[in-house]
Amino acid sequence: MSQAQSRSCGPARAGGVRTAAEPTAAPTAAEPAVEVTTGRPPELLRLPGGLWLRRRRSTHAVALNRAVRANLDHLRPWLEWAAEAPTRARTAELTRAGSAAWEAGTDFMYLAGLDTDPGGVIGALGLHGRLGPGALEIGYWVAAGHVGRGIATAAAGALTEAALALPGISRVEIRCDRANTASAAVPRKLGYRLDRIAEAAVRAPGETGRQLVWVRERRPHPGEPAIGGRRP
Repeated sequence: MSQAQSRSCGPARAGGVRTAAEPTAAPTAAEPAVEVTTGRPPELLRLPGGLWLRRRRSTHAVALNRAVRANLDHLRPWLEWAAEAPTRARTAELTRAGSAAWEAGTDFMYLAGLDTDPGGVIGALGLHGRLGPGALEIGYWVAAGHVGRGIATAAAGALTEAALALPGISRVEIRCDRANTASAAVPRKLGYRLDRIAEAAVRAPGETGRQLVWVRERRPHPGEPAIGGRRP
C-alpha cells in the first residue's frame, strides 16, 4: 500500500491496521471518489484520560511528519507506506488531499493526541469510504511510545460510534493481517465479529497475506427495518 493509500489495521502493536497514517490520495479522473454519506463525523472527539481525536488539517502536517518519521521502524512491518520516510512536502500534499476528501464525504482523517501535549501527535486514524455503499473502514496506528495503553481501542471505539451515526452507514469494518495479533485485539474488544479471513496481497514485511475482516453493524432503531430490509 502506498503512503497515500494506507489500509486498515496497522500497528496497534507496531503501527496500525490497514491504516490511516497518511490520507487517501486525491481521486483520479479514471476513478472518481463517491460520497459515502451526506453527513460528516465530529471534527473533534474528546475521550477519557485526556485523549482527543481531531480532524486532520494542513496545519498539522509538520507534527504528523515528525511523528511518522519517528515511528518508521515501528510501523514498517505492517504498513507499506512506511518503507520510506516521507518528506514534509509529501505529508503536506497528502494532508491537503485528506482535507478535500473530508469535504467530499469520501474519507475522514484524524490525528490522535493528549491534552498534556497539545501540539503532539501520538497516532492517526481514519474512516475510509473504500468499501462501497453503506460502509466505512477504520484504519489506525499508534506511536511506539504509547502502545499498550488502550489508546487504539478507545479511539477506534469512538470512530465506530461516529461512523454508525452517519446517514446511510450501516456497517463498519476493521481489517488487519492475521499475524498482527495486537491490532486484531482491538475489534475483538469492541464487539466486532470476525466475518471472514480473506486472501490479500503481501505489501509489508510482517504480513502473511491472510487478512482478518472484522465487522460491526448498526442496530436498527425502533420501527426501522433491519439491515437487509427485514424487521427484527
